[in-house]
Amino acid sequence: MPFELPKLKYAYSALEPNIDAKTMEIHHSKHHNGYTSKLNSAVGGTPMENKSIDDILKSLDMSNNALRNNAGGYYNHNLFWEVIGPNCGGAPTGIIANAINKAFGSYEDFKKSFTMAATSRFGSGWAWLCADSNGNLEICSTANQDNPLMPGECGKTPILCIDVWEHAYYLNYQNRRPDYINAFFNVINWNEVEKRFKVVS
Repeated sequence: MPFELPKLKYAYSALEPNIDAKTMEIHHSKHHNGYTSKLNSAVGGTPMENKSIDDILKSLDMSNNALRNNAGGYYNHNLFWEVIGPNCGGAPTGIIANAINKAFGSYEDFKKSFTMAATSRFGSGWAWLCADSNGNLEICSTANQDNPLMPGECGKTPILCIDVWEHAYYLNYQNRRPDYINAFFNVINWNEVEKRFKVVS
């Protein structure tokens, strides 16, 4: 069954003023849709076409750039839309807050480390909060559309991510990536992040 562009659970305008409606519309309906279409083209007629996106990524031939870029772009954006939302943000509570405090010392220290990973990623890419089966958290970043599930990356499961490709913020923030990253913390859906953490750990 072909991969499908997921429908968002909120309107394109729902994340304003942190992420503007036009950026959301272009990001979802053009960029993510493009990765979805090209992923289907890359796996069509191959043994990969009946695999889940997770299985494709974990067994990926990293020299297959068409599959690497588009499978990554598809997965990464699927997660991105899920872990942000309206009426979200602020400090986490509950189990995920405890895990963050254990790993980083405090939420503020987590924010500093996550911001550094996103800010220092040269060019296009992503920053991630990942978890393992023991409940350990790790922050990492990847270039382009790579992600932690791919061979040679951290090997943990992503539970939160931020897209730092310019298409994610340039209409509203231009070259002010740090401002976009700061605004991102206002839209993190910590309930969804915690749900994903519980599944992994």
